[in-house]
Amino acid sequence: MRLFFAILITVFSLFYLLPFAITFNKKRANTGAIFVLNLFLGWSFVGWVIALVWAIKEERVI
Repeated sequence: MRLFFAILITVFSLFYLLPFAITFNKKRANTGAIFVLNLFLGWSFVGWVIALVWAIKEERVI
């Protein structure tokens, strides 16, 4: 039973930090900002979706 809960917590943690993982993998300039948004507001579904959209959105250089 402990193994099941350990695996479940690991999977949920990876899913929770998915926006940060995408940003980190793309080597974006705003990785830190997305990490902070995801860490502090990711618990709400709205904050997590905003972080995910921000991570997926193309970065425009002006």
